[in-house]
Amino acid sequence: QVQLVESGGALVEAGGSLRLSCATSGRTFSSYVMAWFRQAPGKEREFAAGISRAGGNTYYADSVKGRFVISRENAKNTVYLQMNSLKPEDTAVYYCAASAALLRANGNPNTYDTWGQGTQVTVSS
Repeated sequence: QVQLVESGGALVEAGGSLRLSCATSGRTFSSYVMAWFRQAPGKEREFAAGISRAGGNTYYADSVKGRFVISRENAKNTVYLQMNSLKPEDTAVYYCAASAALLRANGNPNTYDTWGQGTQVTVSS
């Protein structure tokens, strides 16, 4: 089972950009479907983006489509989330998630079996 460690969260002004990273341990990173979720205070955890094992297929929530890009480097055991044109409503703790069983990424957090500790993203208006 992989372990996930997120980094890159920060305070940024609206319209700015951030890149989150999720570094993983273990030798089987390429066998995991990966995703980014986020959770704002008082709200449920929601899907932001997902990526297939080889990186050829990506999936996005409507709220981030066109602004966020998920990518992965299997040789570096890392998945990224490039966030552009950030809005105050993007403020949340962002979590990296992994699944060895899924055929493709989806938005149900219960289908992911490994989670990172989260990284805080705050977007000021």
